[in-house]
Amino acid sequence: MGRRLGDVSAPARLAGPDEGIGPDELALAARNHGLPLEALRHDVTPPGLHYVLVHYDIPYVPDDTAWRLTVGGLVRRALHFDLAGLRALPRVTTRVTLECAGNGRALLAPRPVSQPWLVEAVGTADWTGVPLRLLLAEAGVGPGAVDVVCTGADHGVERGVEQDYQRALPVAVATGDDPEVLVAYAMNGAPLPPQHGHPLRLVVPGWYGMAHVKWLRDITVSAQPFTGFQQAVAYRLRQHPGDEGEPVTRIAPRALLVPPGFPDFMSRTRVVRPGPVPLEGRAWSGRAPVTAVEVTTDGGASWHPADLDPADGHRWAWRRWHRTWTATPGDHVLAARATDAEGHTQPPDQNWNRGGFANNAIQRVPVVCVSSHDTG
Repeated sequence: MGRRLGDVSAPARLAGPDEGIGPDELALAARNHGLPLEALRHDVTPPGLHYVLVHYDIPYVPDDTAWRLTVGGLVRRALHFDLAGLRALPRVTTRVTLECAGNGRALLAPRPVSQPWLVEAVGTADWTGVPLRLLLAEAGVGPGAVDVVCTGADHGVERGVEQDYQRALPVAVATGDDPEVLVAYAMNGAPLPPQHGHPLRLVVPGWYGMAHVKWLRDITVSAQPFTGFQQAVAYRLRQHPGDEGEPVTRIAPRALLVPPGFPDFMSRTRVVRPGPVPLEGRAWSGRAPVTAVEVTTDGGASWHPADLDPADGHRWAWRRWHRTWTATPGDHVLAARATDAEGHTQPPDQNWNRGGFANNAIQRVPVVCVSSHDTG
């Protein structure tokens, strides 16, 4: 008897009450990786430390590959670009913080079974490329256009649906300049690494990572709303299986703390000594600039303002914050929360949905303060 794609592609599900991380989730966690939180100290994340999420396989694209990007659909004239042609066009470099839409999923209860992110699915890079709006202006977007569909070269099956990875942006976003979407070919001044979309990827400032299509090969302007799997089925905020759900779009505000002191190898429990302890981290939001970060060292019983580094003109990148804590012997729970200019503040508890998306609950970091003479 023949096999079907559905036989090798499991449906979405929630973990049982006592179900731990399974082999399939461990395999995903081994393929993908988050940012070591101590690397939050870097203004710009080195590519090897930047988070990575790959839905299917990383396409093999040797440097001598004749890569082509097509722009077509509802346009006055279809365009075809090779890499040299794209690099000859006006270029822009934008510092952008990318965060996976599933960041925090593994902390949810019940847990959606998928890539088991804690809070480390983030990174910030300087992306260089051509504004998408310029390509679309040259092609001439036709009247009645609704969506701009972007297709990557990664191919796989998900929940029984065989597909190229595809996502769409509304025409107003794709042709706009706030944010200005990039067709990027460089990361931190060097060609894109394979895992980050070599040779071309989309960069959509302020949007969760699912919108930043990697290994970009086709851009199609459509008169109809795009209903592909990654748009209409995945990346929706649903409470129940039958919900249509709201689309996942812009990044919710989040602050992360660089865990202070030093860690235990297995548990990662943090250890500090009594006295002044510098606390620092990063905060960002895709909705509006971060305007405040507060810190607690007593598990949320009291909150105190942190100092924000001056805004440096990088609207779409994270912002450093810092505060000094006077540690005393005992157990402590540290946390930070961000607020943006539109008044959005991180919630203390999980923002639950069936996909585990946009969960920006406050990070909590348990810390043990031991006396300097305590070696037992």
